[in-house]
Amino acid sequence: MPSILPQLPTSQRAITQDADGRPQLTDGVVLPMLLPGTVLVKTTAMALNPSDYKMGAAFPTPGAIVGMDFAGTVIRIAEGTETDLVVGDTVCTAVHGSNPAEPGNGAFAEYVRVPANMLLRVPTSLGPVQASTLGTALATCIMALWGDKALGLSSTPDTVTDTLFPPLPVLVYGGSTATGTIAIQLLKLSGYDPITTCSPHNFDLVRSRGASAAFDYTSLDVAAAIKTHTGGRLKYALDCIADPHSVDVCYRAIQRVGGRYASLELVSDELLRKRRAVKPAFVMAPEVYGSEVKLAKGYERPPNAENQKLAVRFFRVFQRLVDEGKLVAHPLQVLEGGLDGVLAGLDLLKSGSVSGKKLVALME
Repeated sequence: MPSILPQLPTSQRAITQDADGRPQLTDGVVLPMLLPGTVLVKTTAMALNPSDYKMGAAFPTPGAIVGMDFAGTVIRIAEGTETDLVVGDTVCTAVHGSNPAEPGNGAFAEYVRVPANMLLRVPTSLGPVQASTLGTALATCIMALWGDKALGLSSTPDTVTDTLFPPLPVLVYGGSTATGTIAIQLLKLSGYDPITTCSPHNFDLVRSRGASAAFDYTSLDVAAAIKTHTGGRLKYALDCIADPHSVDVCYRAIQRVGGRYASLELVSDELLRKRRAVKPAFVMAPEVYGSEVKLAKGYERPPNAENQKLAVRFFRVFQRLVDEGKLVAHPLQVLEGGLDGVLAGLDLLKSGSVSGKKLVALME
């Protein structure tokens, strides 16, 4: 006898953008409609990113649902979808919240629609709260580490091809960020030697994730120290901060001909022209979906089906890593109050008082 699925509500609560792009709590929001190849997830936990408030400020889209990172329970699967997921599975991923092209879907809502092939089933050893922190960091790392326009690394966690000894170093500037700690782990699992910069009080954190060396980013001679440590072998740098100081340090630390630099924020051409021997790239997590990113001012992206193919491949790799307990989530701070907690957490992020932790709100 087939199981009877619970009836869905006619509307939901969500954090949406107001007329000026500011986040607000809204009742009566329409649920996202299932599309071929997608599933509908009832949200359990929502993790916050700086982009969650920056997007609305830069590209106001009144009514758009905010939020990228989340975990929850599968409650609907589109008919004909090829997946081994079943209703009731606990899953996590990220979506493109505050999306002008798709304003009715975002993570800070009671229900979220997601492509079935870009979800991770959450093992009980991880749990939805920790899992909610992974999606954006993993999506960003796909584009930054393995995208052919970014670092274009050849080794992956499932196919280690760079077998030099000692391993080839890769600099992660801002290693104590949520993306930084995941990047360090993925680099280590791929056979590279991750080195990083951060505040000294986060040295233990980045080393626990696999960094072989950590440098104080405020040190006047940090670039020289990195050059000495790597002995002229540094070719790749991932910049999780992307301010003038971080760009300068990364560019001066890269020594090899054909160096590559990937930033997670747009960097001015004036800064990037300082070393033409280094190939720069700016990457964003939403690129993994392969559809057009309908933004502006350098944040727009044309459709690219190859990005989605790359992401689907890596989500299979990441599933094995989480199943085997090889990926450790970023340290987190739980926010009370459900969606109201999200609003309070966004204010905390804007204040600049959060360091080395990911804020997670639990749905009430």
